[in-house]
Amino acid sequence: MLYKAYPLPVKFVCAFIYSDPAVYQQTKSIMERKFGRVDFESQTIDFNFTDYYEKEMGKNLTRRFIAFTKLARADNFVKIKDFCLKLEKKFARNNKRIINIDPGYLTEAKLVLTTTKDFHHRIYIGKGIFAEVTLSFCKKENNFLDFPTTFPDYRTQRYKDILLGIRSTYKEQLKLLPSRKIN
Repeated sequence: MLYKAYPLPVKFVCAFIYSDPAVYQQTKSIMERKFGRVDFESQTIDFNFTDYYEKEMGKNLTRRFIAFTKLARADNFVKIKDFCLKLEKKFARNNKRIINIDPGYLTEAKLVLTTTKDFHHRIYIGKGIFAEVTLSFCKKENNFLDFPTTFPDYRTQRYKDILLGIRSTYKEQLKLLPSRKIN
């Protein structure tokens, strides 16, 4: 007899890069209306790991993370990324983004981010969207481990600590799920 293994729901996290706090707050508010209440919001973090976004978005960029209370299905992230791309366009000025929205999800084992850019370590998940495992959790070290392809900012212990906190909340949420039969 063959069985399908259905994955557990995942913790929806979102990373933002922006320079205008008002645009961030508007974006967050729209996302909360669409995806539900936020149960985590990081402090602002100076985004100075690369100048990749400067030409489009300007200087003095800030990074911020949020996580949503409601757990999500991993197979919904094509739609979620598409929604975020439309939101970036909504706030764009002169065809240039003023906010970058990177949705992804955490499981007990990994952080997955979505992107529109293909590369050797990214898997196509549909409608022009790719997914990558950006960090993996190592139980022995009780920390996230990075890969050669992990972005420099995600290699920092500061980001990993933020994600470890979100992961801890996620693990508590999993304990509250009703037991499921897999068939």
